[in-house]
Amino acid sequence: MFSKGQLIFAIIFIIVFSGIITYTYFKDRQIHRLYYKKTYIILLIFLLFIATIAIYSNLFR
Repeated sequence: MFSKGQLIFAIIFIIVFSGIITYTYFKDRQIHRLYYKKTYIILLIFLLFIATIAIYSNLFR
């Protein structure tokens, strides 16, 4: 189990870390639009790959 201090630290850390990540994302959004075009295609390929693995693992069980 976690102590009360550890839980408070974890909650504060998550809030601050999420805030920093959100701030840097919005700050760099124009750069991302310029250099990272059509990255959704890579995401779709990755999801199809994971789905294929899951289907084959269930078929050959």
